[in-house]
Amino acid sequence: QVQLQESGPGLVKPSQTLSLTCTVSGGSITTTYYYWSWIRQPPGQGLEWMGAIGYSGSTYWSPSLKSRTSISRDTSKNQFTLQLSSVTPEDAAVYYCARLEIGVGIVRFDSWGQGTQVTVSS
Repeated sequence: QVQLQESGPGLVKPSQTLSLTCTVSGGSITTTYYYWSWIRQPPGQGLEWMGAIGYSGSTYWSPSLKSRTSISRDTSKNQFTLQLSSVTPEDAAVYYCARLEIGVGIVRFDSWGQGTQVTVSS
């Protein structure tokens, strides 16, 4: 059973870059047809998919966040990392990492981290 765990600072200052890491256990981030995603939920709002890195290393971003988002991976540590630049208070949210499975007739998030709260404040 794959498990995901987010880690990173809970408090970031405006204009700084937020960096979060997701550590995966119980499965490899290079396993085919899985895409490792970042999703966030601001207070009182719905879930927002931010971007993903695929099993081959290809990256995908939400158009609204593409200019500020970078996703990378370290296969030796089985981790993937989100960097969000120029943060503002509107970026405060619970950030989740999740595994997205895409196959024939299948598109689903089948594993989630517990989430990590990020506050943006000076």
